[in-house]
Amino acid sequence: MTSIAALAEPVSWIATGLGVGLWLWAWFGEKNPIGRMRFQDAGMVLVFGAILLRITLQDRSMNVFDWVLVVLGPIFIAAALFRLSRTSAGRPPSDPTQTR
Repeated sequence: MTSIAALAEPVSWIATGLGVGLWLWAWFGEKNPIGRMRFQDAGMVLVFGAILLRITLQDRSMNVFDWVLVVLGPIFIAAALFRLSRTSAGRPPSDPTQTR
């Protein structure tokens, strides 16, 4: 394994731990529903990104489960990032009654 790959594997496990921690905080610590959804989405991005990184680093050939994660992972990441952008605090709420 090269030095970058040797560094990327522990970083992916750290990202997985952070993502699972965000999921647990969303389920047990956060009371606000929007905040809970944001923690879950951020955790999902970290976990799926780390899984995709570990799939690219593996030495064996990809099996069916790996291919499913490679196809579905970016879709879930994109959906979570879209929801995170839609629920950001810096963005004013859209009012459908106002026109420009």
